[in-house]
Amino acid sequence: MNGKFFVTTPIYYPSGKFHIGTAYTTVLADSIKRYHQLKGEDTYLLTGTDEHGQKIENKAEETGETPQEYVDRMAKMAKELWAKMEINYDDFIRTTEERHTKIVQKIFDRFMEQGDIYKGEYEGWYCIPCETYFTESQLVDGKCPDCGREVKKMKEEAYFFKMSKYADRLLKYYEEHPDFIKPEYRKNEMINNFIKPGLEDLCVTRTSFDWGIKVPKDPKHVVYVWLDALTNYITALGYLSDDDRLFKKYWPADLQIIGKDIARFHLIYWPIFLMALDLPIPKTILVHNWIVMKDGKMSKSKGNVIYPEELIDRYGLDPVKYFLLREMPVNQDGLFSPEAFVERYNFDLCNDLSNLVNRTVSMVNKYFDGKVPEYNGTPNEADKELEQYALKQIDAFDEKWNNYETANSIQEIWNLIARTNKYIDETMPWKLAKEEETEKLASCMYHLIENLRKIAILISPFMNDTAQNIFEQIGIKENDLKVWKNLKEYDRICNVKVIEKGNPIFMRLDTKEEIEYIKSIMK
Repeated sequence: MNGKFFVTTPIYYPSGKFHIGTAYTTVLADSIKRYHQLKGEDTYLLTGTDEHGQKIENKAEETGETPQEYVDRMAKMAKELWAKMEINYDDFIRTTEERHTKIVQKIFDRFMEQGDIYKGEYEGWYCIPCETYFTESQLVDGKCPDCGREVKKMKEEAYFFKMSKYADRLLKYYEEHPDFIKPEYRKNEMINNFIKPGLEDLCVTRTSFDWGIKVPKDPKHVVYVWLDALTNYITALGYLSDDDRLFKKYWPADLQIIGKDIARFHLIYWPIFLMALDLPIPKTILVHNWIVMKDGKMSKSKGNVIYPEELIDRYGLDPVKYFLLREMPVNQDGLFSPEAFVERYNFDLCNDLSNLVNRTVSMVNKYFDGKVPEYNGTPNEADKELEQYALKQIDAFDEKWNNYETANSIQEIWNLIARTNKYIDETMPWKLAKEEETEKLASCMYHLIENLRKIAILISPFMNDTAQNIFEQIGIKENDLKVWKNLKEYDRICNVKVIEKGNPIFMRLDTKEEIEYIKSIMK
């Protein structure tokens, strides 16, 4: 083992089916976890559902269910989607579970004893969907600055957390830990928009609804959703429980991945809560943007929502994961369009990758009866250049992936695919065979198979089924040849036979027909 890697997604507010924007966060987390597994690290992925609050209570009332019945149904739906998307999570935490609620109450009591929480009265504008209070000056055209919905004037007795007490300490932490927030401009947003103007104390309980964790010593109050929800990351590991082995092993998290809509809560409130508990802070919190449509944010009323299940059922899981990660740069919004999806499928997956596999397997069968020639140890100039290029691309992929530039890192793999396709055109195996240049032809076939092995390893964190298909077609059966530690070696393949006749991994789509199909399911 080369150490441990603990990654989390936010726990999701369960309001119905997850669209591809919501699914992106978990696909990204799962792919990052698989990458670290590939490197032999001990990994742990946590996800789950945020199940308390006024909006849950209201949703349950709308559907004629109790809040518990409603969240049970939503959690089941979430788990079914993650199973369909082959999300390899290690734990799924629900904030209604006793293991969570008991520890939240302990944390609340500790904050009270430390003097971090005090009782007062809150009056302000409240956005129910965002579970957030705003001052008059924070509203935009009289509406919620985060989601644009109507806000409601609220006044109630509440407990407050002394955020202002920790503001200077948080700024110092930002300064001393440059990798804590990615991308960096999010840090400047937090400082300029929320901390420097004066960090207000946070309302951490409510009395106007009942669906939440009761404050032990004042049960008419329920713990406000952000103190409740954010602490899931440590309660799931057994913090303050009788069995805290996972907490001792994995905390602090190496990476927490969130969407930009909940950046403030994770970048300000969450580290302050941890400071108050005298606990280490996650090494990195990665804030990604949204997947949007040409006409803006996804919305049922606009008829522009796309759900991952519908794409998976028609095109398969790997193309959907590939598109999400390739088309979504973390530091800006990614655009989904039917045209872009079909183009990525036809050009990247079918023309580039599938065609490379198909051509190579066919030539090994044609020229060497399916047996992959062995490495001769003295590559010619063309082979040597290809080897050097492949090693350079592996390093480029590794560097960008480790910096969470996933879209750019995947581009480095496709650069290698393009270069390998070009290598076929340059070496012209058909000409080598005709001129009986057997040694050069053998070296050419070996290098093609070896590059496909490397490509399969590189894509396996996010296109595992495709990677395994490539391994099968090129005859790679040894697990030792499918992992990172042997990725850069060029002399490991021996006694390998490609499949006699493999089917293309991806078949070209009818562009017009598939664009129309995707448009129809968006409506």
